[in-house]
Amino acid sequence: MKKLNVKNQRKFNQWTVALAAVGVVSLASAARADEKMSMVQTALSNTTIGGYVDTAATWRPGTDQNAAGGPNIPAYSFSKNDGFSLNAIDIALDHPEDESPWAAGYHVEFMLGQDAVPGAGIRTAYLTLRTPVGNGIDWKIGVWDTIIGYESSSDPLNPNYTRSYGYSIEPTTHTGILGTYKVNDMVTVQAGVADGSNVGTPVAAINGTSATESQKTYMGDLQLTAPDSAGFMKGATLTLGAINCVDSATATGHAPGTTSFYAGTTLPTPIAALKVGAAFDYLDIHDSGPTNPGNDSMWVVGLYTTYQATDKLSFNLRGEYMNNGEISAASNISNPLAPVNTAYALNQVEELTATVQYQLWANVLSRVEFRWDHVEHGNAFGQAEGAPVSTPNRANDFLLALNVIYQF
Repeated sequence: MKKLNVKNQRKFNQWTVALAAVGVVSLASAARADEKMSMVQTALSNTTIGGYVDTAATWRPGTDQNAAGGPNIPAYSFSKNDGFSLNAIDIALDHPEDESPWAAGYHVEFMLGQDAVPGAGIRTAYLTLRTPVGNGIDWKIGVWDTIIGYESSSDPLNPNYTRSYGYSIEPTTHTGILGTYKVNDMVTVQAGVADGSNVGTPVAAINGTSATESQKTYMGDLQLTAPDSAGFMKGATLTLGAINCVDSATATGHAPGTTSFYAGTTLPTPIAALKVGAAFDYLDIHDSGPTNPGNDSMWVVGLYTTYQATDKLSFNLRGEYMNNGEISAASNISNPLAPVNTAYALNQVEELTATVQYQLWANVLSRVEFRWDHVEHGNAFGQAEGAPVSTPNRANDFLLALNVIYQF
Protein backbone atom coordinates (compact mmCIF):
# COMPACT_ATOMS: atom_id res chain seq x y z
CA MET A 1 0.00 0.00 0.00
CA LYS A 2 1.26 3.42 -0.86
CA LYS A 3 2.08 5.28 2.33
CA LEU A 4 0.51 8.65 2.96
CA ASN A 5 2.71 11.41 4.24
CA VAL A 6 2.27 12.91 7.68
CA LYS A 7 0.60 15.99 6.28
CA ASN A 8 -2.15 13.84 4.76
CA GLN A 9 -2.47 11.74 7.92
CA ARG A 10 -3.38 14.84 9.91
CA LYS A 11 -6.62 14.98 7.89
CA PHE A 12 -7.98 11.88 9.70
CA ASN A 13 -9.45 11.72 13.17
CA GLN A 14 -7.95 9.46 15.84
CA TRP A 15 -10.65 6.79 15.44
CA THR A 16 -9.85 6.38 11.74
CA VAL A 17 -6.12 6.14 12.45
CA ALA A 18 -6.77 3.50 15.15
CA LEU A 19 -8.87 1.39 12.76
CA ALA A 20 -6.13 1.65 10.14
CA ALA A 21 -3.55 0.47 12.67
CA VAL A 22 -5.37 -2.86 13.20
CA GLY A 23 -6.11 -3.28 9.48
CA VAL A 24 -9.85 -2.66 9.61
CA VAL A 25 -9.57 0.20 7.11
CA SER A 26 -6.78 1.54 4.98
CA LEU A 27 -5.77 5.16 5.03
CA ALA A 28 -5.92 5.18 1.25
CA SER A 29 -9.61 4.17 1.25
CA ALA A 30 -10.26 6.63 4.05
CA ALA A 31 -8.61 9.30 1.95
CA ARG A 32 -10.92 8.53 -0.96
CA ALA A 33 -13.96 8.59 1.35
CA ASP A 34 -12.78 11.84 2.88
CA GLU A 35 -12.34 13.31 -0.60
CA LYS A 36 -15.90 12.35 -1.54
CA MET A 37 -17.19 13.81 1.71
CA SER A 38 -15.33 17.04 0.96
CA MET A 39 -17.11 17.22 -2.38
CA VAL A 40 -20.47 16.80 -0.60
CA GLN A 41 -19.52 19.39 1.99
CA THR A 42 -18.51 21.79 -0.77
CA ALA A 43 -21.85 21.26 -2.55
CA LEU A 44 -23.73 21.88 0.70
CA SER A 45 -21.62 24.80 1.89
CA ASN A 46 -23.87 27.38 0.20
CA THR A 47 -27.15 25.60 0.97
CA THR A 48 -29.51 27.44 3.28
CA ILE A 49 -32.51 26.11 5.18
CA GLY A 50 -35.59 28.15 5.99
CA GLY A 51 -39.30 27.91 6.42
CA TYR A 52 -42.16 28.68 8.74
CA VAL A 53 -44.92 27.30 10.96
CA ASP A 54 -48.28 28.90 10.15
CA THR A 55 -51.21 28.77 12.60
CA ALA A 56 -54.54 30.57 12.85
CA ALA A 57 -57.80 30.93 14.76
CA THR A 58 -60.94 31.99 12.86
CA TRP A 59 -64.48 32.95 13.82
CA ARG A 60 -67.47 33.43 11.54
CA PRO A 61 -70.44 34.75 13.54
CA GLY A 62 -73.63 32.76 13.02
CA THR A 63 -72.15 29.67 11.35
CA ASP A 64 -72.55 27.14 14.13
CA GLN A 65 -73.19 23.70 12.71
CA ASN A 66 -76.37 21.80 13.47
CA ALA A 67 -77.86 18.36 12.85
CA ALA A 68 -78.81 19.29 9.29
CA GLY A 69 -75.15 19.82 8.29
CA GLY A 70 -72.59 22.60 8.13
CA PRO A 71 -73.09 26.16 6.92
CA ASN A 72 -72.14 27.66 3.56
CA ILE A 73 -68.89 29.65 3.64
CA PRO A 74 -67.16 31.84 1.02
CA ALA A 75 -65.46 30.02 -1.85
CA TYR A 76 -61.97 31.56 -1.88
CA SER A 77 -59.01 29.20 -1.53
CA PHE A 78 -58.38 27.71 1.94
CA SER A 79 -61.53 29.27 3.38
CA LYS A 80 -62.18 27.90 6.88
CA ASN A 81 -65.01 27.86 9.37
CA ASP A 82 -64.78 28.51 13.13
CA GLY A 83 -61.86 26.94 14.92
CA PHE A 84 -58.10 26.61 15.22
CA SER A 85 -55.96 25.44 12.33
CA LEU A 86 -52.42 24.41 11.50
CA ASN A 87 -52.31 26.00 8.07
CA ALA A 88 -48.86 24.88 7.01
CA ILE A 89 -45.45 23.63 8.06
CA ASP A 90 -43.00 24.74 5.39
CA ILE A 91 -39.33 23.76 5.09
CA ALA A 92 -37.14 24.91 2.20
CA LEU A 93 -33.58 24.10 1.10
CA ASP A 94 -31.87 26.54 -1.25
CA HIS A 95 -28.61 26.52 -3.13
CA PRO A 96 -28.67 29.75 -5.17
CA GLU A 97 -26.78 30.25 -8.38
CA ASP A 98 -23.48 32.08 -8.19
CA GLU A 99 -22.34 34.74 -10.68
CA SER A 100 -20.58 32.37 -13.09
CA PRO A 101 -21.86 32.07 -16.68
CA TRP A 102 -22.79 28.39 -16.26
CA ALA A 103 -24.13 28.61 -12.72
CA ALA A 104 -26.39 25.95 -11.21
CA GLY A 105 -28.44 25.60 -8.06
CA TYR A 106 -31.62 24.12 -6.65
CA HIS A 107 -34.66 24.85 -4.52
CA VAL A 108 -36.60 22.18 -2.63
CA GLU A 109 -39.60 23.12 -0.50
CA PHE A 110 -41.88 20.84 1.50
CA MET A 111 -45.29 21.85 2.84
CA LEU A 112 -47.73 20.00 5.07
CA GLY A 113 -51.02 21.18 6.56
CA GLN A 114 -54.49 22.34 5.56
CA ASP A 115 -53.19 24.97 3.13
CA ALA A 116 -50.63 22.77 1.38
CA VAL A 117 -50.74 23.04 -2.40
CA PRO A 118 -51.62 19.58 -3.83
CA GLY A 119 -48.53 17.45 -4.42
CA ALA A 120 -47.85 14.83 -1.71
CA GLY A 121 -46.07 17.29 0.57
CA ILE A 122 -43.86 18.83 -2.13
CA ARG A 123 -44.46 22.56 -2.44
CA THR A 124 -41.86 23.21 -5.13
CA ALA A 125 -38.70 21.42 -6.26
CA TYR A 126 -36.60 22.56 -9.20
CA LEU A 127 -33.11 22.95 -10.59
CA THR A 128 -31.84 26.40 -11.51
CA LEU A 129 -29.46 26.63 -14.46
CA ARG A 130 -27.91 29.59 -16.27
CA THR A 131 -26.85 29.66 -19.90
CA PRO A 132 -24.59 32.55 -21.04
CA VAL A 133 -26.77 33.77 -23.92
CA GLY A 134 -26.92 37.56 -24.10
CA ASN A 135 -27.38 38.76 -20.53
CA GLY A 136 -27.88 35.15 -19.43
CA ILE A 137 -31.00 32.97 -19.41
CA ASP A 138 -31.98 31.49 -16.04
CA TRP A 139 -33.94 28.22 -16.18
CA LYS A 140 -36.17 26.45 -13.68
CA ILE A 141 -36.70 22.74 -14.35
CA GLY A 142 -39.08 20.81 -12.11
CA VAL A 143 -42.03 22.04 -10.04
CA TRP A 144 -42.28 25.82 -9.66
CA ASP A 145 -44.83 28.49 -8.74
CA THR A 146 -47.09 29.92 -11.41
CA ILE A 147 -45.84 33.10 -13.08
CA ILE A 148 -49.07 35.11 -12.62
CA GLY A 149 -50.84 36.52 -9.60
CA TYR A 150 -50.51 39.20 -6.93
CA GLU A 151 -50.42 36.71 -4.07
CA SER A 152 -48.22 33.74 -3.19
CA SER A 153 -49.04 30.22 -2.02
CA SER A 154 -46.86 31.02 1.03
CA ASP A 155 -48.79 32.96 3.68
CA PRO A 156 -45.89 35.09 5.04
CA LEU A 157 -45.36 36.66 1.60
CA ASN A 158 -48.92 37.98 1.35
CA PRO A 159 -50.23 41.29 2.72
CA ASN A 160 -53.37 39.59 4.08
CA TYR A 161 -54.03 36.26 5.81
CA THR A 162 -57.01 35.09 3.75
CA ARG A 163 -56.62 34.53 0.01
CA SER A 164 -58.13 36.71 -2.68
CA TYR A 165 -60.65 35.56 -5.28
CA GLY A 166 -58.03 36.38 -7.90
CA TYR A 167 -55.67 33.82 -6.37
CA SER A 168 -58.54 31.33 -6.16
CA ILE A 169 -59.10 31.21 -9.93
CA GLU A 170 -55.40 31.11 -10.90
CA PRO A 171 -53.10 28.13 -11.40
CA THR A 172 -50.77 27.62 -8.43
CA THR A 173 -47.82 25.46 -9.51
CA HIS A 174 -46.56 23.84 -12.70
CA THR A 175 -44.33 20.90 -13.57
CA GLY A 176 -42.15 21.83 -16.53
CA ILE A 177 -39.44 24.24 -17.64
CA LEU A 178 -39.39 28.03 -17.31
CA GLY A 179 -36.88 30.46 -18.79
CA THR A 180 -36.26 33.99 -17.47
CA TYR A 181 -34.33 36.64 -19.42
CA LYS A 182 -33.50 40.06 -18.01
CA VAL A 183 -33.26 42.41 -20.97
CA ASN A 184 -32.10 45.27 -18.73
CA ASP A 185 -32.90 46.70 -15.29
CA MET A 186 -36.35 47.70 -16.51
CA VAL A 187 -37.52 44.75 -18.64
CA THR A 188 -37.71 41.03 -17.81
CA VAL A 189 -39.49 38.34 -19.83
CA GLN A 190 -40.46 34.76 -18.93
CA ALA A 191 -41.70 31.84 -21.02
CA GLY A 192 -42.41 28.25 -20.12
CA VAL A 193 -44.07 24.95 -20.97
CA ALA A 194 -45.59 22.57 -18.41
CA ASP A 195 -47.69 19.44 -18.12
CA GLY A 196 -51.23 19.91 -19.35
CA SER A 197 -52.98 19.17 -16.05
CA ASN A 198 -51.44 22.12 -14.19
CA VAL A 199 -54.30 24.52 -14.89
CA GLY A 200 -55.91 25.25 -11.54
CA THR A 201 -55.89 24.80 -7.79
CA PRO A 202 -58.22 21.74 -7.67
CA VAL A 203 -55.81 19.71 -9.83
CA ALA A 204 -52.75 17.96 -8.39
CA ALA A 205 -49.85 19.88 -9.88
CA ILE A 206 -46.98 17.40 -9.60
CA ASN A 207 -46.44 14.60 -12.14
CA GLY A 208 -50.04 14.86 -13.31
CA THR A 209 -50.40 14.86 -17.09
CA SER A 210 -53.36 15.14 -19.41
CA ALA A 211 -54.83 12.03 -21.06
CA THR A 212 -53.13 13.07 -24.30
CA GLU A 213 -49.45 13.43 -23.45
CA SER A 214 -48.73 15.95 -26.21
CA GLN A 215 -51.13 18.46 -24.67
CA LYS A 216 -49.17 20.99 -22.66
CA THR A 217 -49.62 24.27 -20.85
CA TYR A 218 -47.88 27.29 -22.39
CA MET A 219 -47.20 30.55 -20.61
CA GLY A 220 -45.35 33.83 -20.74
CA ASP A 221 -45.15 37.20 -19.05
CA LEU A 222 -43.55 40.64 -19.30
CA GLN A 223 -42.29 42.44 -16.19
CA LEU A 224 -41.53 46.17 -16.21
CA THR A 225 -39.75 47.99 -13.35
CA ALA A 226 -39.45 51.77 -13.03
CA PRO A 227 -35.79 52.97 -12.96
CA ASP A 228 -34.08 55.10 -10.31
CA SER A 229 -34.70 58.17 -12.45
CA ALA A 230 -38.48 57.80 -11.93
CA GLY A 231 -38.37 59.72 -8.64
CA PHE A 232 -40.83 58.51 -6.02
CA MET A 233 -42.06 55.95 -8.59
CA LYS A 234 -38.69 54.19 -8.42
CA GLY A 235 -39.28 50.44 -8.13
CA ALA A 236 -42.86 50.48 -9.40
CA THR A 237 -43.70 47.24 -11.22
CA LEU A 238 -46.12 46.15 -13.92
CA THR A 239 -46.62 42.49 -14.89
CA LEU A 240 -48.62 41.22 -17.87
CA GLY A 241 -49.00 37.47 -18.31
CA ALA A 242 -51.03 34.65 -19.86
CA ILE A 243 -51.26 30.86 -19.36
CA ASN A 244 -53.03 28.58 -21.84
CA CYS A 245 -53.97 24.91 -21.60
CA VAL A 246 -55.90 23.11 -24.36
CA ASP A 247 -58.94 20.88 -23.88
CA SER A 248 -58.26 17.27 -22.96
CA ALA A 249 -60.05 13.95 -22.73
CA THR A 250 -60.86 12.43 -19.33
CA ALA A 251 -62.30 9.20 -17.98
CA THR A 252 -65.74 10.83 -18.10
CA GLY A 253 -65.28 12.14 -21.62
CA HIS A 254 -64.11 15.75 -21.59
CA ALA A 255 -62.36 18.45 -19.56
CA PRO A 256 -62.29 22.07 -20.70
CA GLY A 257 -59.11 23.93 -21.47
CA THR A 258 -58.47 27.30 -19.87
CA THR A 259 -56.68 30.54 -20.60
CA SER A 260 -55.69 32.76 -17.68
CA PHE A 261 -54.88 36.43 -18.32
CA TYR A 262 -53.27 38.57 -15.63
CA ALA A 263 -52.21 42.19 -15.14
CA GLY A 264 -50.78 43.41 -11.86
CA THR A 265 -48.99 46.49 -10.60
CA THR A 266 -47.37 47.73 -7.38
CA LEU A 267 -46.85 51.47 -7.02
CA PRO A 268 -44.95 53.58 -4.47
CA THR A 269 -46.51 56.91 -3.53
CA PRO A 270 -45.11 60.31 -2.49
CA ILE A 271 -45.69 59.08 1.07
CA ALA A 272 -42.76 56.72 1.63
CA ALA A 273 -44.68 54.45 4.02
CA LEU A 274 -47.65 54.02 1.66
CA LYS A 275 -47.79 51.61 -1.30
CA VAL A 276 -50.73 50.68 -3.49
CA GLY A 277 -51.32 47.80 -5.87
CA ALA A 278 -53.88 46.44 -8.29
CA ALA A 279 -54.53 43.07 -9.94
CA PHE A 280 -56.82 41.88 -12.74
CA ASP A 281 -57.48 38.18 -13.38
CA TYR A 282 -59.53 36.87 -16.30
CA LEU A 283 -60.26 33.15 -16.61
CA ASP A 284 -61.57 31.94 -19.98
CA ILE A 285 -62.89 28.37 -20.07
CA HIS A 286 -62.93 26.79 -23.54
CA ASP A 287 -65.84 24.56 -24.52
CA SER A 288 -67.05 23.10 -21.23
CA GLY A 289 -68.46 19.98 -22.90
CA PRO A 290 -71.52 18.69 -24.78
CA THR A 291 -73.98 20.25 -22.31
CA ASN A 292 -72.20 23.60 -22.40
CA PRO A 293 -70.45 23.92 -25.79
CA GLY A 294 -69.74 27.65 -25.59
CA ASN A 295 -66.98 29.42 -23.72
CA ASP A 296 -67.42 30.54 -20.12
CA SER A 297 -65.49 33.23 -18.29
CA MET A 298 -65.07 34.92 -14.94
CA TRP A 299 -62.93 37.85 -13.86
CA VAL A 300 -61.70 39.55 -10.70
CA VAL A 301 -60.31 43.02 -10.05
CA GLY A 302 -58.51 43.69 -6.77
CA LEU A 303 -57.02 46.77 -5.12
CA TYR A 304 -54.36 46.66 -2.38
CA THR A 305 -53.00 49.25 0.05
CA THR A 306 -50.15 48.87 2.56
CA TYR A 307 -49.13 51.47 5.12
CA GLN A 308 -45.90 50.69 6.99
CA ALA A 309 -46.44 52.71 10.18
CA THR A 310 -43.25 51.47 11.91
CA ASP A 311 -40.63 48.79 11.38
CA LYS A 312 -42.92 46.35 13.18
CA LEU A 313 -46.43 47.66 12.45
CA SER A 314 -48.29 47.78 9.14
CA PHE A 315 -51.90 48.16 7.98
CA ASN A 316 -53.00 46.25 4.87
CA LEU A 317 -56.27 46.71 3.02
CA ARG A 318 -57.70 44.72 0.08
CA GLY A 319 -60.92 45.12 -1.87
CA GLU A 320 -62.18 42.90 -4.72
CA TYR A 321 -65.01 42.57 -7.19
CA MET A 322 -65.59 39.22 -8.91
CA ASN A 323 -67.91 38.74 -11.87
CA ASN A 324 -68.98 35.12 -12.28
CA GLY A 325 -71.99 35.93 -14.40
CA GLU A 326 -71.24 33.54 -17.27
CA ILE A 327 -70.59 30.30 -15.40
CA SER A 328 -73.75 28.47 -14.35
CA ALA A 329 -74.15 25.66 -11.82
CA ALA A 330 -74.66 23.28 -14.77
CA SER A 331 -71.04 23.80 -15.81
CA ASN A 332 -69.43 23.16 -12.43
CA ILE A 333 -66.67 21.18 -14.16
CA SER A 334 -65.28 24.50 -15.38
CA ASN A 335 -66.00 26.58 -12.26
CA PRO A 336 -63.17 26.49 -9.70
CA LEU A 337 -65.43 28.02 -7.02
CA ALA A 338 -68.64 26.00 -7.48
CA PRO A 339 -67.48 22.86 -5.60
CA VAL A 340 -67.11 25.07 -2.50
CA ASN A 341 -70.26 27.18 -2.86
CA THR A 342 -72.71 26.62 -5.74
CA ALA A 343 -74.43 29.95 -5.02
CA TYR A 344 -71.47 31.67 -6.71
CA ALA A 345 -72.75 30.51 -10.11
CA LEU A 346 -74.12 33.36 -12.25
CA ASN A 347 -73.38 35.81 -9.45
CA GLN A 348 -71.22 38.80 -8.55
CA VAL A 349 -69.22 38.97 -5.34
CA GLU A 350 -67.40 41.69 -3.40
CA GLU A 351 -64.98 41.33 -0.51
CA LEU A 352 -63.18 43.78 1.77
CA THR A 353 -60.31 42.68 3.99
CA ALA A 354 -58.51 44.77 6.65
CA THR A 355 -55.36 43.40 8.30
CA VAL A 356 -53.23 44.74 11.15
CA GLN A 357 -49.78 43.15 11.17
CA TYR A 358 -47.30 43.43 14.04
CA GLN A 359 -44.03 41.77 14.99
CA LEU A 360 -44.30 41.40 18.76
CA TRP A 361 -41.76 38.56 19.05
CA ALA A 362 -38.56 38.07 17.06
CA ASN A 363 -39.14 36.00 13.90
CA VAL A 364 -42.90 35.91 14.57
CA LEU A 365 -45.46 37.51 12.25
CA SER A 366 -48.77 38.27 14.01
CA ARG A 367 -51.88 39.40 12.16
CA VAL A 368 -55.43 40.27 13.13
CA GLU A 369 -57.83 40.34 10.18
CA PHE A 370 -61.43 41.28 9.49
CA ARG A 371 -63.08 40.20 6.23
CA TRP A 372 -66.49 40.89 4.70
CA ASP A 373 -67.86 38.93 1.71
CA HIS A 374 -71.08 39.89 -0.12
CA VAL A 375 -73.01 38.36 -3.03
CA GLU A 376 -75.20 40.65 -5.12
CA HIS A 377 -77.95 38.15 -5.97
CA GLY A 378 -79.73 35.87 -3.54
CA ASN A 379 -78.08 34.23 -0.54
CA ALA A 380 -74.78 32.36 -0.53
CA PHE A 381 -73.80 32.07 3.14
CA GLY A 382 -75.00 30.60 6.39
CA GLN A 383 -77.81 28.18 7.10
CA ALA A 384 -81.09 28.60 8.93
CA GLU A 385 -81.58 26.36 11.96
CA GLY A 386 -82.95 23.02 10.79
CA ALA A 387 -82.78 23.94 7.09
CA PRO A 388 -80.99 21.75 4.51
CA VAL A 389 -77.32 22.52 4.03
CA SER A 390 -78.03 23.60 0.45
CA THR A 391 -80.23 26.47 1.69
CA PRO A 392 -78.10 29.51 2.62
CA ASN A 393 -79.96 32.30 4.41
CA ARG A 394 -77.91 35.47 3.99
CA ALA A 395 -75.96 37.49 1.43
CA ASN A 396 -73.12 38.58 3.76
CA ASP A 397 -70.37 36.71 5.56
CA PHE A 398 -68.05 38.11 8.22
CA LEU A 399 -64.74 36.69 9.44
CA LEU A 400 -62.43 37.61 12.30
CA ALA A 401 -59.06 35.82 12.26
CA LEU A 402 -55.81 35.70 14.21
CA ASN A 403 -52.80 34.47 12.23
CA VAL A 404 -49.45 33.73 13.91
CA ILE A 405 -46.44 32.58 11.86
CA TYR A 406 -42.96 31.69 13.10
CA GLN A 407 -40.32 32.11 10.35
CA PHE A 408 -36.87 30.58 10.49
